[in-house]
Amino acid sequence: MKLHVMALRTLSRNKRRTLITSFSIAFGIFLAVTFTGTGDYSYTSMINTSAVMGLGHISVAAEGYNERPSLSRWLPDMDRVRKKALMIDSVEGAYPRIMGQAMFAAGAKSVGGMFMGIDPVLEKPAHNFFLRSIVEGELFDTVDGRGAVIGVEMAEKLNLRLGKKLIVTVTDKDGELTSELLRISGMFKTGDHDADSSIVLLPLARMQQTLKYGTGGVSFVAVHVDDLRAVNRVRREINGSLTGAGNVEVLTWRQTQADLSGLIAVDRLFNYLMQLLVGLVIAAGIMNTMQMSVLERSREFGIMMAVGMAPGQVVRMVLVESFWLGCLGIVMGIVLTAPWFIYMSETGIDMSSYVGRDYSAGGVLVDPVVKIRLFRESAFFILITVFLLTMAASVYPAIRAGRVLPVDTLKDSTF
Repeated sequence: MKLHVMALRTLSRNKRRTLITSFSIAFGIFLAVTFTGTGDYSYTSMINTSAVMGLGHISVAAEGYNERPSLSRWLPDMDRVRKKALMIDSVEGAYPRIMGQAMFAAGAKSVGGMFMGIDPVLEKPAHNFFLRSIVEGELFDTVDGRGAVIGVEMAEKLNLRLGKKLIVTVTDKDGELTSELLRISGMFKTGDHDADSSIVLLPLARMQQTLKYGTGGVSFVAVHVDDLRAVNRVRREINGSLTGAGNVEVLTWRQTQADLSGLIAVDRLFNYLMQLLVGLVIAAGIMNTMQMSVLERSREFGIMMAVGMAPGQVVRMVLVESFWLGCLGIVMGIVLTAPWFIYMSETGIDMSSYVGRDYSAGGVLVDPVVKIRLFRESAFFILITVFLLTMAASVYPAIRAGRVLPVDTLKDSTF
């Protein structure tokens, strides 16, 4: 207790130095929250956007489908997979889908692209990016009807409007060409050129019949979770519940969206390196400040040891000073960062004038509004790391203070 009282008195004697050092710690917290928070928000946003564009956070498909997507690889029992997935905690939705390449024709014009067979009864706009992007018409209302929702750029290429006919030609599970005649019920505009010019939404049951899959056949079941941190656990539970179900693979977004996963990994590495450099600079500043404090107080330490204080007690006293500096810096950091965090989490900074509204990375649309999202464990890690850096930066000055020789300091002193 005496060491704590002495440490607090020492810090209060030189308020300017104490405040400057504490502000350095607080500024480190501010930068760490900014770097980590913007990363957490952008990564989460990109992953969720990628998930709602078709494959979900977790994809349950026939073995080999992800490596070589083909309509000849299909999952025969979608209902069982969907029911098993929905029984697991953290799962928000599970959607059977058929996805494959096709030719789309209207009149004398034709283009190649991708189709996605969906069940309009099961699908939710929150988990389907194309449904929330419909700008004309509406989604077809029957799973076995002949409606189609098309991207605005493909509609322009084929000169299509609502109610017009569209011919879809695909290769069924046996490798034979087959065609279906549909009518445009709606158009979507996502802002992504590739999606708007190449993707068409079609009724699930209609495509099951066309591809000869039967009533339970799909390409995959897209599973969505309410927390990305639960993805690996949910994948393991789904995989365990499907033991004995045949050749089935259960993959997370990291496998189904390898380009995006690699992009995030590289960006996160640079983010961590930047934070490390900032932390080292701040730690160096703290160590320099503590070193100057020790040098200025050499006579004080000498007198303390001359009257009976052990060198170890001097070391502990300097470390206790650092402890209280770290606590004060954390409090100041929270006060400094809180308004910035609230503003950035609720409003953010709109960068659309620099990157455009349709900016994409890794094949996924990126939100042009820069915001901050901080997970609880990330905030805890930041505070603990900054505090430990403060303590680590004070170890050498503390050891040096304990090595002060009372005879030398008293001999060199002038009265």
